[in-house]
Amino acid sequence: MRVLGIEGTAWAASAALYDTETGDVSIISDAYQPDSGGLHPREAAEHMREAIPAVVEDVLDETESVDAVAFSRGPGLGPCLRIAGTAARALALSLDVPLVGVNHMLAHAEIGRHRSGFDSPVCLNASGANAHVLAFRNGRYRVLGETMDTGIGNALDKFTRHVGWSHPGGPKIERAARDGEYIELPYVVTGMDFSFSGITSAAKETIDDGRRVEDVCFSLQETTFAMLTEVAERALSLTSSTELVLGGGVGQNARLRAMLGEMCEARGVDFFTPEDRFLRDNAGMIAVLGAKIVRAGDTIAVADSRVDAGFRPDQVPVTWHENVETQRKESPDDVVQGAEAVVEIDGERVRKRRLPKSYRHPALDERLRRERVVLEARLTSDARRQGVPTPLVRDVDTQEAQLTVEYVGDADLRAVLDSKEGENRVRAVANHLATLHGAGIVHGDPTTRNARVSSSDGDDRTYLIDFGLGHYTDDVEDHAMDLHVFEQSLAGTAEDPESLCESFEAAYAEAGDDDVRERLRAIEGRGRYQ
Repeated sequence: MRVLGIEGTAWAASAALYDTETGDVSIISDAYQPDSGGLHPREAAEHMREAIPAVVEDVLDETESVDAVAFSRGPGLGPCLRIAGTAARALALSLDVPLVGVNHMLAHAEIGRHRSGFDSPVCLNASGANAHVLAFRNGRYRVLGETMDTGIGNALDKFTRHVGWSHPGGPKIERAARDGEYIELPYVVTGMDFSFSGITSAAKETIDDGRRVEDVCFSLQETTFAMLTEVAERALSLTSSTELVLGGGVGQNARLRAMLGEMCEARGVDFFTPEDRFLRDNAGMIAVLGAKIVRAGDTIAVADSRVDAGFRPDQVPVTWHENVETQRKESPDDVVQGAEAVVEIDGERVRKRRLPKSYRHPALDERLRRERVVLEARLTSDARRQGVPTPLVRDVDTQEAQLTVEYVGDADLRAVLDSKEGENRVRAVANHLATLHGAGIVHGDPTTRNARVSSSDGDDRTYLIDFGLGHYTDDVEDHAMDLHVFEQSLAGTAEDPESLCESFEAAYAEAGDDDVRERLRAIEGRGRYQ
């Protein structure tokens, strides 16, 4: 089967031919290059209008037949998507072949899975307008973590425009960073999510204050890529996955690859990055995923092929997947390797030691480990005083970044989610978070691994543990982020996350602030993929 793919989400007008028999992928692209500044939607659409017919014609010259047409249906810029979609429809009709609409971000994830041969990896997508971590479960790719404001590529481009550099900014930052030294910039990770707007603003201000651009570029890379790597590791820990793939144009950066490679090697995880031609926006990944969809029989009628500028990857029923769940790696009962720490269980005591991370700059790593262990001890004790079941803090060692607490519970919450007691336990977490938020405390990372359940005689409590990303605030946005993180965790670990989320929110509504749930809806509806 030969599938012609058409990509037109923003920058790249691209066409490709994928031959499923030989495995060959031929890609022809014509990228929009602005004279100055960033992307101009009108100019990008004009470029797409001229370039799409040309690249499609060049690909058609290479083949005698086409069996299907696939196109990028979204997310992306509406005017560009419509031009690519119109070309795909016209071509499918003229050739009388099936038409397939492909989610652009799933194509980034699937090309890594396709080229690596992995069964069901965790996928880190790092591209211009997007940054998120995906894992397959229950027939869909679930978004385990994502940017709460701007994509990583756009964040880097905003900085380079500030210093007067032309697009694309990422490669220029990478070159300048080779001669830079580390300076402190904001580091924002909330549970499984991250934010780049604050660090971009701080980097601009640091330049305006007279710091060398090489130092700021070095620190910008070190900080933003450490954030991405930490969240990827958090997703691997949550899912116990043994495979990670990287996708998106920023994945071409050698420093990001090195960080992820070091992290995966330390965890015993297989890591794969596809060739550069499959990382930047390209029609090859559209054609490859399109072929899988055609084989699954999930083609669309021309009348139903409208594009979607805000098309999220978790909106797509994955009909083409072999339904292989994420490969899991089990740990010894007395040693648990989380994303940030190794937890050793010694009788009634638990020692949590935050390990140095070789992928992080030493100064950044030392700061994060020290700050997090001290804050975690304080938050754990304060939450306990508010009536939320938490471990009793036994000792805090700032030199070793080690916290010793009592052992609580019989199992992680994720182990009982799909049992009869799962709903009640989820409701208990909702009540605990409402209590914390009422006291001005944010947990920061309320995943199904950071709640423990007890079923011993006389003790049926649900505990909250690991306040390492928590903080004190009355900000409704941060409280809503706690709910968002927990629901994303449910989506990644439960068989029926939708009903559990309903029970979770119903319980929070009874005990918590309605403004928090309203803000949760706003968080979910943000147009980060446009």
